[in-house]
Amino acid sequence: MKIFTKPALIKELKKISNSGWIQNSRTGNHGGIGNTLEDLLGITENNLPIPNAAEWELKAQRLNTTSLTTLFHIEPSPRAIKFVPQVLLLNYGWQHQEAGKKYTHLEMSFRQTIHGLSPSDRGFMVKIDRKAQKILISFDGKQVSKKHNDWLKSVKKKVGLSELNPQPYWGFDDLASKAGTKLLNCFYVQAEVKKEADFEYYNYCKVLMLEKFNFDGFLEQIEKGNILIDFDARTGHNHGTKFRMRQNCLPLLYKKSTVIV
Repeated sequence: MKIFTKPALIKELKKISNSGWIQNSRTGNHGGIGNTLEDLLGITENNLPIPNAAEWELKAQRLNTTSLTTLFHIEPSPRAIKFVPQVLLLNYGWQHQEAGKKYTHLEMSFRQTIHGLSPSDRGFMVKIDRKAQKILISFDGKQVSKKHNDWLKSVKKKVGLSELNPQPYWGFDDLASKAGTKLLNCFYVQAEVKKEADFEYYNYCKVLMLEKFNFDGFLEQIEKGNILIDFDARTGHNHGTKFRMRQNCLPLLYKKSTVIV
């Protein structure tokens, strides 16, 4: 693995940007932009090997995409009860779309991407309690879309339609530690994408150097709906709970942003 100084990495990223269109080095891989960039830099993961400096991460994303950037994975508390598979999936889950096909007819799903601006069509929402210093998941049965009436009846039969009790949450201290470790400093690279024949090509045209993660900015972007919480569990497997972010919002989480390209 190569070891970079920060100036050497900046020089290398500028060189890659000036190279124009570069073919995806991992054909068939949806994470091709980040993986190809890692290959070009000669690194095996996005923890950049920069000695004598605070930790750095590499975040790569398509330009002008509606897809979300995954910031990190972290399960909600209380973790001892494995809240997502043991409470949300069992009590608030619904039949998986592949039940009776890829999986048995008993396969259930709890797959929701929710934020702090308004409830999802199944009544789930992110709320911040600054006094208790917690980010909580809230449920309001009155906000459930009519198309989910049958599901709502099943929830009422299982546990009723009152607020989640206990509510899954992330404490500010735990979350600040996780986010600060994963996002302390970051090179944010965006690429134009084109497809020719069966191959994708990337033009790494925007590079920002982001420094000093700001937890207050993180909380603010949750409240604005720019950071979302993604649940992805089914009966056979919990794929993990992720904090994800909308396009172009990553710089809002840092005290300092420097344009490299």
